Amino acid sequence: MNYTSTRNSSLRAEASFAIAHGISEEGGLFVPTSIPKTDAAFIEGLVNAPYVERANRILSLYLTDYTHEELAADTAGAYTERFGDPAVAPVKRLDDTAHILELWHGPTCAFKDMALQLLPYLLTGAASRVSGGKETVILVATSGDTGKAALEGFRDVPGTKILVFFPSDGVSPMQKLQMTTQAGENVGVCAIRGNFDDAQTGVKRIFTSPEVIETLARHNMTFSSANSINWGRLAPQIVYYFSAYADLIKNGAIRNGEKINVTVPTGNFGNILAAYYAREMGLPVNRLICASNENDVLTEFLTTGRYNRRRPFHTTVSPSMDILISSNLERLLWHLTGGDDETVRRLFGDLAEKGEYTVDGGLLEKLRTLFAAGCTDDAGTAKTIAAVFNEHGYLCDTHTAVAVNVYNAYREKTGDRTPTVIASTASPYKFSKAVLGAITGGAAGSDSEFDMVEELERLTGVPAPEQLKTLRGKAPRFTDVCTGDEMTDRVYRLLGIAD
Repeated sequence: MNYTSTRNSSLRAEASFAIAHGISEEGGLFVPTSIPKTDAAFIEGLVNAPYVERANRILSLYLTDYTHEELAADTAGAYTERFGDPAVAPVKRLDDTAHILELWHGPTCAFKDMALQLLPYLLTGAASRVSGGKETVILVATSGDTGKAALEGFRDVPGTKILVFFPSDGVSPMQKLQMTTQAGENVGVCAIRGNFDDAQTGVKRIFTSPEVIETLARHNMTFSSANSINWGRLAPQIVYYFSAYADLIKNGAIRNGEKINVTVPTGNFGNILAAYYAREMGLPVNRLICASNENDVLTEFLTTGRYNRRRPFHTTVSPSMDILISSNLERLLWHLTGGDDETVRRLFGDLAEKGEYTVDGGLLEKLRTLFAAGCTDDAGTAKTIAAVFNEHGYLCDTHTAVAVNVYNAYREKTGDRTPTVIASTASPYKFSKAVLGAITGGAAGSDSEFDMVEELERLTGVPAPEQLKTLRGKAPRFTDVCTGDEMTDRVYRLLGIAD
C-alpha cells in the first residue's frame, strides 16, 4: 500500500513515512493511493473475533510495511487493558432502527482514545524506520478531546515530546482540567486566545515553516501530528465501523450484506471520513449522515456545494464540534475528484485566501449521493438529551445528542428505516453542566463541576467514570495562555530550545 499527498499526487510513500511525518511538506494530507476491498466473507470472519483481532485484520490492509507480529503487539497493547468495556466499542440498541456505537470507554472517556491509544505504537515503529533516531515532537491543536487523549497516549513514551494547544474559552471545564493536570515528563499544554480554527491554523503554519523545521533539526528533533490529519490517527477509526457492523450481525439486528446508515457528529470531518473509507472498502453502508451544531459549515457544504468559513463562530455546549475549517474534507475531495491534486490545491487555496470555495456539477452530485446532513442548536441538543433519557433510559453527551437529533430529523423527513449506527463520541460526564441542565430542565444547581457530576449520578443512576471523578482537587500544572502569533515561541519554550 502506497500513500500520496492531496496536493502532490506524484508523491509515493509507505505508511511509516506518512505516519512519522503527519503532513506532507507542501501542506497536503497523506492518502492511500488505492482503497483495499473487502467482501461478505471478510466481514463474516469478524463477527466472532475480539476487537483486537478485528483491528489487526483491517489495519493490515493499510499498514503493509508493518509486520504481522508488530501490528498484533501494537493492537494488543492499545486495546487489551485500557478500555473499561471488554467489547472496547460496544453497540447499544436505542430503538427499532437506531443503535448507539459507544466510543468512549477508553482512559480519557472520548472517542479519540480509539485511535490515540494505538498511535504511539504506530508512530514509534514508524520513527524507528524513517526518522533516523530523531526525537519526535507531536504537535496538537484540540477542540477538547484530542488533546487529553493524545497527552495520555504519548505520556512518557520514549523518544517523543507532545505539545497541545487548546482554545482558552472553547472547551468544557472537565476537558480543560483533564489537559492542564496531565502527568508526564514529555508533555506540554498551552491555551490560546482564540478558537479551535486559530489553534489548528497555527499548528499547520508551524508544521510547514522551513525556519521552525530547521531549528528542530539542529536539536535532532522532527515534527509529527496526533490530529486526524495524521493517517495513523485516521486508519484506526475505520476499524470501529466494521466492528459495529459485525456486532449488529452477531446480535441479530441485521444480516450480513444488509445495508446500514451511519450518523456521526463531526467538526473536523475525520470521524465521518473513516466511515466513508469503510464504505469504500465494501462495508454495506447506504447513507453517511453528517451532524453539526450551530457551526453548520458542513451542513451547508454537503447540501449546496458552498464551503464558507466566513460566518459567525458559535461557542456551544458541544465544543468539540465548534470548528469552521474541516481539515479532513481535503482527503474526501481528493478521492472524489479521482486524485486531482490541482483541483484540491485550488479549492483550499481559495479557502485560505478568500474564505470560501464552491463545488458543483458531478462532484456536488457525488457528495449528495453519499451524504445527508443536518444541524441543531443548543436548545435542540438539550431537548434531545432529555428525550433520549426519558424515553429510552439512555444518558448521552452533548455531541451524541446532536447526532441523535439530526438522525431523528433525517428519519422523519425521508422515512428511511434503514438500521443506523450513531457514533457516540464522549461520556456525558465530560459535559456535566449541559447534560444536567438538560435533564432537570433548567440551570445546574451548583457551579462546581464535581458537584454537578454527583448530582447527575444521583438523578440518573448512571455511574460517572472513575478517571473523571478522581480529577477533583487536582491543581493544574499548565496555566500558560498565548496568542496565535506567539505559538512558535511557546513551542520553543516547551521544548526547552532557543530559535
